Amino acid sequence: MERMETYDPKSCNALAKPYYRPIEAALRWCNLIAHESLILQVTGDNLVPPASAFPQWPCLRLNAEKIFDAIENHELPYGRDGRTVAPGEHVARHRLTIRHTDLKAWMAKHYPDQKPSFLFDEVERNTHASYNAATFAALQAQRDAARAELEAARKRVESQLRELEAMRGERDSLRAMVDKQMTINPRAETTYLNIIGGLLDLMLGTTPSGQRGSIYESQAAIISALLAHHGGKPGIADSTLEQKFAEARRSIKAT
Repeated sequence: MERMETYDPKSCNALAKPYYRPIEAALRWCNLIAHESLILQVTGDNLVPPASAFPQWPCLRLNAEKIFDAIENHELPYGRDGRTVAPGEHVARHRLTIRHTDLKAWMAKHYPDQKPSFLFDEVERNTHASYNAATFAALQAQRDAARAELEAARKRVESQLRELEAMRGERDSLRAMVDKQMTINPRAETTYLNIIGGLLDLMLGTTPSGQRGSIYESQAAIISALLAHHGGKPGIADSTLEQKFAEARRSIKAT
């Protein structure tokens, strides 16, 4: 079965014509299409409405004058009954016309803030008037500059991350070296404990003749003296000294 094509009502504009008389373009510019018959009847063969006509619509006469002024100054191509003529060629007032495409181009250039619906579609009317080629190029330049700045920033971050990773590696290496140096192997620890244990026995013991080995009568007195002279240094704390002294005395007795 042959498929039926669907009519597209947006393929044309009901207000648009291939060409316009100046007053026809002016009244559409003012969105007065509902009053077209009255306006054309009052205007007749004149290019603009009489000055006393339509005081409620002052822009109607003004817009018609703008169009005629553009024709007179060769800004807007014109024609006779829709056919474009050479600039300066005489055309009777009632036969003077402007093509739709020429009128649209003229208005976009000289009145970019004016986008009447008979010339411009919805997308064109919603596009800001200042978005021209120069603005678009400037926006592109700004975008490219922002991209370049972002790329430079990305490279800086990557470089800093690499440096940070290298610093972390150095930190871990130094930490491992310190941990290795601070770690006492079991044999060395036994040696140190035996030395401490031996000194404690000498200080708290007596000689063969019965004399005391030191002025300290107890381990607690030794700890108190150490805290008084060296308190605050690493390892010089009450609980630590008691623990190490106990380990030392066990170690010296076991060997």
